[in-house]
Amino acid sequence: MFKRIILIIILFFFMYSGWAQQIRPAKSAEIYRELKTLKHIPKVLYLAAHPDDENTGLLSWLINDQNVETGYLSLTRGDGGQNLLGTEQGAALGLIRTHELLEARKLDGAQQFFTRAIDFGFSKNTEDTFKQWDADSITADVVWVIRKFRPDVIICRFPPTAAAGHGQHAASAVVAEKAFKAAADKNMFPNQLKYVDVWQPKRLLWNTFRFGSTNTTSENQLKVTVGQYDAQLGMGYGELAGLSRSLHKSQGAGTQSVAGVRTEYFSHVLGVPAKESLFDKVPLNWSEKGIDNIDELIDIILLSFDYNHPDKSLHGLLMLRKRIAEIQDVNLKRDKLAAIDHIILSCSGFMGEVVTNQAEAIAENSYNFSLNVVSRSSSPVILEQVNWINQTDVLNRRISGDSLITIQRKIQIPINTVSTAPYWLEKPAKDAATFSVNNDTLIGLAETESALNVSLLLKIGAEKFNVKLPLSYKKLDPVKGDVVEQLRIVPAMDLSFVEPVYFASDKEDLKITLRLKANKYINYGKVSFKIGNVVIANFTGINLQENTITIKDFVIPASELAKIKTNQNKLEAVFSSENSEFTQGQVLIQYPHLPSLQYFVPASTWLLKGNVKILAKKVGYIEGAGDLIPEFLRQAGLQVDVLNKADILNPAKLATYDAIITGVRVINTEKRIKNWQNALKGYVENGGTIVMQYNTTQDMALQDFAVYPLNISNKRVTEENATVKFLNPNHKLLNYPNKITAEDFNGWIQERGAYFPDKWDDKYEPLFEMNDAGEEPLKGSTLYAKYGKGNFIYTPLAFFRQLPAGNIGAARLFFNFISAGK
Repeated sequence: MFKRIILIIILFFFMYSGWAQQIRPAKSAEIYRELKTLKHIPKVLYLAAHPDDENTGLLSWLINDQNVETGYLSLTRGDGGQNLLGTEQGAALGLIRTHELLEARKLDGAQQFFTRAIDFGFSKNTEDTFKQWDADSITADVVWVIRKFRPDVIICRFPPTAAAGHGQHAASAVVAEKAFKAAADKNMFPNQLKYVDVWQPKRLLWNTFRFGSTNTTSENQLKVTVGQYDAQLGMGYGELAGLSRSLHKSQGAGTQSVAGVRTEYFSHVLGVPAKESLFDKVPLNWSEKGIDNIDELIDIILLSFDYNHPDKSLHGLLMLRKRIAEIQDVNLKRDKLAAIDHIILSCSGFMGEVVTNQAEAIAENSYNFSLNVVSRSSSPVILEQVNWINQTDVLNRRISGDSLITIQRKIQIPINTVSTAPYWLEKPAKDAATFSVNNDTLIGLAETESALNVSLLLKIGAEKFNVKLPLSYKKLDPVKGDVVEQLRIVPAMDLSFVEPVYFASDKEDLKITLRLKANKYINYGKVSFKIGNVVIANFTGINLQENTITIKDFVIPASELAKIKTNQNKLEAVFSSENSEFTQGQVLIQYPHLPSLQYFVPASTWLLKGNVKILAKKVGYIEGAGDLIPEFLRQAGLQVDVLNKADILNPAKLATYDAIITGVRVINTEKRIKNWQNALKGYVENGGTIVMQYNTTQDMALQDFAVYPLNISNKRVTEENATVKFLNPNHKLLNYPNKITAEDFNGWIQERGAYFPDKWDDKYEPLFEMNDAGEEPLKGSTLYAKYGKGNFIYTPLAFFRQLPAGNIGAARLFFNFISAGK
């Protein structure tokens, strides 16, 4: 019995992850589609490696035309990619891409799943990938998703070969094959069987493709026509797919909405081959499953469905609900009861929310909330009782007549409530390739349900429904209108360093700046700075007012800094008050297309010492896709100005800068740069230095972006510890003002660099040679050219990752670049 209860809870959460802050009725066309899906038994799981790998056109067709439950399993959350929206990288970028996928799923209707795998960056083959990913761990996660979701058909986006174009792509296919077999084997991952049963999908297919010059399709493969026009949507499935895919904004994956039908191709991998359709030999409906009377009841409801009055279907739906509750197949019953309950609530026109006017709350405090409920059904909905977390009201109140009912209540946040954070970021990652998860049953979920809910007991007809309404924050935005988001639980205090890195010497005191956010009154607090277990400075007597953010400077004496003998140090801050310690800082991510996203990171920064010289004093920066290099350079003591159009077109202004740096992907994201190119070339010709970071070949604003011709390729060195050969050790960029050696390439993260040029004018001099294991050496990681009186440096080395991570060797090399004119 325990296993069955846990299974029902887990699977219900699993099916409806991507939690809304309100219960709102679906539109009539959506209700009608859900009714058709209620009649269909099959499920499909689409599987790939990253956000934006999914075939949204196929997903849209499966859900809206075939009316089958469909999910997308992305092994990773896209943590290792680049960000076209801002400076977030790593876990923060993965959080953004998770919610971009959830927004996409709201459009195409699919469910969204993940494993614990971290996207560690581009890899060239499965061997490279599985050096990072633990194949057994990732396979276990996929098996868990298969056993919970129970798909009949699994479709891979990629093959396990080089045709996949990315090692993680190919690895997703390798894992899929292993999981397909293991999911049905009770001896594989037996601990999962405390909660779920084994499951054997009918088949595993590969959705073949045409990507650029790569064509893996064949006319002897299984073919499916998709993209048809759907009058209820007002568009074809290809058009819907374009809208869905274009929500991957952080990676610039905007896609055309293409009308008209097209053909999808499938190659058999495992299981029972499909000859006619994806669902050969799969029961399509209740009758084929051997369950009588349900198909007929659904057909009657569909035939009589009134788009203007969906509540007229309630009587038939309640009868159908009783019939579904009688079936013996526990898993099918669970899934379909959850689905029909959602349909019934929508047909009743029920809306419910529990809202306050505060975005953040702390445990143990009490806040005023409003419960708002309304029903638009001619048949009454009875609100029998309300569980307010800390008390229960028995009401037996009729909700009808499209009249809003509001009940005010003060709710105390339970004292043991933890701060709001994504479940996969609550603990430090297991390693660079795997997240740690507190509870294994959470694996697979895109996000977890809110822990704080007001529970309603509703009665519709003779049936009772438990409805959870999360505690939410509601505001009126003058541009967006009503905004309803999750109430974010925060600690009483959090702190963070204002800068990601500080440079220290033994001869000067160092000013450190902290951001102190007090969510309650703080009396006589203390800040301690430490490296490892060694406290290097204490500051006491800090008083902070409630609900305030204070930017406060602290000065660490040179005498204490002189005791630090290592060049790269993780400096941590601890705030102590009233027997409580606070060691984390809030990270709040807010973009117009996403809800507010919150997580917490250790209050730490990099403290760099050692032989680091820089001769440049003033640099200009042209923004690209976003990176933290300007902040890094400011901490090094430079004046950094972000240049605008007027600055760039003013030769006298440009001449005041020792160097100009372009942000990553500036040629791809800043379309005006084609109008600035002559001015920038003139700056170099007159003696200036330009350091241009990497660009890609996608959507380039201009081709002749450099002082002499060069051609960008997709070549890269993904092994961050790859050997670096100095082609001319005597070159001034490798000797002045810092002597660069092989040691300066130690400790790099994720990669050496990407999108190396493969062809260039003879006037360029390559500085380095490097390559991944077993591949040809590449010389395009940094190109130097003298142009007129000045210097032009093109470097796709991943400085945008290394500098914020406190890599002192990368800093020394970068300082040489921007000091080239000195």
